[in-house]
Amino acid sequence: MEYRRFQNKVFVRIDRGEEILEQLKKLCEAEHITLAEVKALGALSEFTVGLFNPDTKQYDSHTYHELTEITSLWGTVTTKEGEHYAHLHLSAAGLDNKALGGHMSHAVVGGTCEMVLDVVDGTVERQLSDEIGLNLFKFL
Repeated sequence: MEYRRFQNKVFVRIDRGEEILEQLKKLCEAEHITLAEVKALGALSEFTVGLFNPDTKQYDSHTYHELTEITSLWGTVTTKEGEHYAHLHLSAAGLDNKALGGHMSHAVVGGTCEMVLDVVDGTVERQLSDEIGLNLFKFL
């Protein structure tokens, strides 16, 4: 991974074989980023996405091992108990041009990933909602 920060924008290149969430965490820790909007495009060799089931309070996830093009990757960086917390959604399409997507819990870059963070001066904490089963925004 390489990146360059320009005031409140960070342009990032995540390289082949690197896992996106791991690299995002390293970046946020190095740059002391606690609140940001994340956008990206690129190609993946494998990824895991899921759909949250409010009845079971769990994600029903599937892992795909194929070269795909990121058609959309968007989300937020916040904190949970003071630690970095990324919430990303992914849509990716393969050779048949059919998209797969959902809540992203794992993604390995297959070619490159170009990411842009729009950094906000502030903090939004996450707190587990027992009722819903998700870590929701908690405004301090």
